Amino acid sequence: MRNYNKVSKFLEIPREIISDVPKITVTGFDEILIENFKGILEYEDFFARISTSIGNININGFNLKLNQMTDDDIVVTGKVENIDFESKK
Repeated sequence: MRNYNKVSKFLEIPREIISDVPKITVTGFDEILIENFKGILEYEDFFARISTSIGNININGFNLKLNQMTDDDIVVTGKVENIDFESKK
């Protein structure tokens, strides 16, 4: 991690761009953008479990939808009730 911090600071590049560390952007209670995700482990309209390089992101809510997926980014929309994180051991 330290090498990423030194390089990104020197070049003024955000850390998530040169590493696989996820960046999570929450907009209100109805949209979550997860950058640098690895995969979808579970998905229901009330629960989504997203894998990242440092652990899993669990999203609970209602009418959840997986939108705008690319190889690295995913947007989860719906009524978000709770977000929790499971770090890799």
